[in-house]
Amino acid sequence: MKNNIVLIGMPGAGKSTNGLLLAKALGKDFIDTDVLIQVREGKTLQQIMDETDYLELRRIEESVLTGIDVQNFVIATGGSAVYSSTGIKYLARNAVIIYLDTPLPTLRERIHDKDTRGIACHPNQSFDDLFNERTELYRRYAEITIDCDQHSPEQVVGSIITRTLPKGLNEH
Repeated sequence: MKNNIVLIGMPGAGKSTNGLLLAKALGKDFIDTDVLIQVREGKTLQQIMDETDYLELRRIEESVLTGIDVQNFVIATGGSAVYSSTGIKYLARNAVIIYLDTPLPTLRERIHDKDTRGIACHPNQSFDDLFNERTELYRRYAEITIDCDQHSPEQVVGSIITRTLPKGLNEH
């Protein structure tokens, strides 16, 4: 039985926030793959991109994703994790992949630091174009899609628990 939960979605979708709350609610441990990258490389995501480029950040991300070997974790991935089919398929062997579907206008409200946040995209790519490109990938890999539009983190976590726990376990 798959005992990890992997959250995918755009920057600003709430993967880290909801992931931490979900881990606490379910008694699981928590990993944020962006933090793993930064710790491993000793640099922020933006520093990695400034010193190399977005493709190198994606390569590093794939290496980190395929190096995760854990049980009973909630894993918040970077928004670009879905560019690595190898990484996502590796995680999916022991995880339910959940897409936090957040509308573009909401993401625009939340993301004010696109150029310094370390978002792995082509330098000339607009946030709207990035959203359109990635949405297709998120939908391709998601086993469960959670509508995050106008929902609080507590509501999102509740929806995830309802959709992932076997029937009867969440009725107490």
